Formats: sequence, C-alpha cells, structure tokens
Amino acid sequence: MNQREKILAAAVGGIVFIFIVGFGIRGVILKPVSEIDKRSAAIREKLDKIKAERRAYFDAEDRMKAHTLRTFADTVDQASARSGELLTKQILASGLQEAEFTRLPVGPRKLRGAQELGWSIQGDGPLADVTDLIFMLQTSPYLHRIENLSVSTGDAPGIVRVRFRYLTLVPEPAPEVQRKELASTLTLESAERHIFDGIVSRDILRPYIKRTPPPSPESTSSSSSPSTKAGSAQGPEAFRIVSLSEWQGEPEIHVRDQAHQTTKRYKAGDQLAGGTVVCVDYRSMPMPGNEGLRSDSRVIVKIGSEFFAIERGKTLADKRKLTSEQLPTELAKVK
Repeated sequence: MNQREKILAAAVGGIVFIFIVGFGIRGVILKPVSEIDKRSAAIREKLDKIKAERRAYFDAEDRMKAHTLRTFADTVDQASARSGELLTKQILASGLQEAEFTRLPVGPRKLRGAQELGWSIQGDGPLADVTDLIFMLQTSPYLHRIENLSVSTGDAPGIVRVRFRYLTLVPEPAPEVQRKELASTLTLESAERHIFDGIVSRDILRPYIKRTPPPSPESTSSSSSPSTKAGSAQGPEAFRIVSLSEWQGEPEIHVRDQAHQTTKRYKAGDQLAGGTVVCVDYRSMPMPGNEGLRSDSRVIVKIGSEFFAIERGKTLADKRKLTSEQLPTELAKVK
C-alpha cells in the first residue's frame, strides 16, 4: 500500500469514525430527550382528557339542574302531592267535574338515577273539555310524560270517556336548585290549541242514535193520562257509579242520581244496591259485555252470602254476580 492509499484509507476511516461517534452521541443525548417528549405528550393528552371530562361534567350538571327545576319536588311524597294538585287544578280549569274523574297513584318505580311516579286518570266529560285537559297537561312546563291515552264514547250523547297515565320523575340524588312556580306559555286561546278544533267540531266519537219514530195517537193519549204524569218510583237504572276514587288512602264510591242531578258518596260498610259495600276493586279486567275494552275499577257489594260487582260508569241495575275466581284474593279467602 503506497502513501496515497494510506492517506485515503485514513480519511475514510476518520469519516466512518466521526459518523459512529456522532450516532453514539445522538443516541446518548437525544434518546432521553425523546423519552421526555413522549412522556410530556402523554401527560398533555391526559390533561386534555381531564379538562374535557371536567367540561362535560359541568355541562351535564347544568343540564341536570335545568331538568330538576322542571320537576315537582325532591322527594316522592312531595312530587306525588304536587302533581296530584296540578291534575285537580287542570281538571277544574278545563270545565270538567272533579267528581267525574278517578285518580289512582302509579309507582314509584326505580330507574337509573331517578324514581318514576304519577297518576292513572279516568273520567267522563264533553269532548271539548277533555281536549282542553289533554292540551293543558301536555303543554305543562313541569317534567312529565302522558302515556296510554285512550278516548272512547261515554254513557251519554256528547260525552266521552278518557283514560291516560300522567308520569313524572324525581332525580336521585337531586342537585340543589331554587325552585319556583312554573307557568305555561300557552293557554286555551293560543293558536296551538286551535289546531285541535277539528277534533271537537267533527265530533267523531259521538255514537249513532237512531231517530225516534213519531208517537202514535194511542201512546200520546196514554202519556197524557194522570197515572203517567204522576210518575213512578226511581229504579236502580237511575243511579250511576261515576267515580271510584281514593281520599286519604280510603276508597270512595260516588253515585250520581240522574233524575235529581245529585251525587252521593259511599264508603265500605255503607248500604248500596240492596247490599253492603265491601270494597273497591282496582284490578284491570275485561269490560263485561265488551271484551275489547278494559275496566280499571268496580265496587263490590255483598248481598246475603253472594258478591256482586258494579263497574265504574254503569248503573246499579248493571250489577253482576261474581264467581269465586273473579273475587279479589282477600274476599276469596273470606268466602
């Protein structure tokens, strides 16, 4: 190897040595810096995630407080009482008769983060007033849900029977909020209410009533006789069960005297329909004579050793004898 080749080999070796030393120094100095950068990036990512979760928590808390402000109360008992008071006010504000409606408590039912409770409502009234009631309840600012809404023909022309459940929630745990009385922004004079005027004007639920044939001369003369004018004693068909509601935990039977337009209240132990009132049965059962409909309540009277039932909305003449299988458990054991 001559001098020139030695110089060239030395130069190449020096360059290779410089690269090796450079990569070594880079590995020793830059690798820890790189690890620090990675850890810093992971920490920043965790901090960003914590900040996002914190923002989401406060956003959820604000939404929860906004929903809680629309609830009736923080406890089940208070919410039940206040929602029941609202229902009574809305029934009266709609022009309906409170005595014509039953309100049975529903729940409470445990849900995730809340308890659900409410009322099962059933009653009779003019279609226009019933429409007003449903509209006012649906547009109420309080947190609620209306379900199982059913409207059918009533027992008289122009009268309908409505049945539905009005439910609300009680958050658990409830955030601390300063409640105030809520007022609906809509009224019965609002344009949103008049959208439903077609339901009332068409009166699609009115039952068909066959035209009465003209009276014959014989019937006209007999109807004007003194004996007919004197009238006869009222039969059981003149008394109708209009309400089977509860008051302070005790069931009440409201019987309407259709001849004198008066309503009388009965309780367990009172005399009714030729027997003694035993209890009010709130089981949901098929309507006698119409299996397609459901009957939610009936009064049970004992005549001698037999039990008879009268469905809500029926007259005392419609009482029917109950078999042992149809009796509530507590009465079946007694019998």
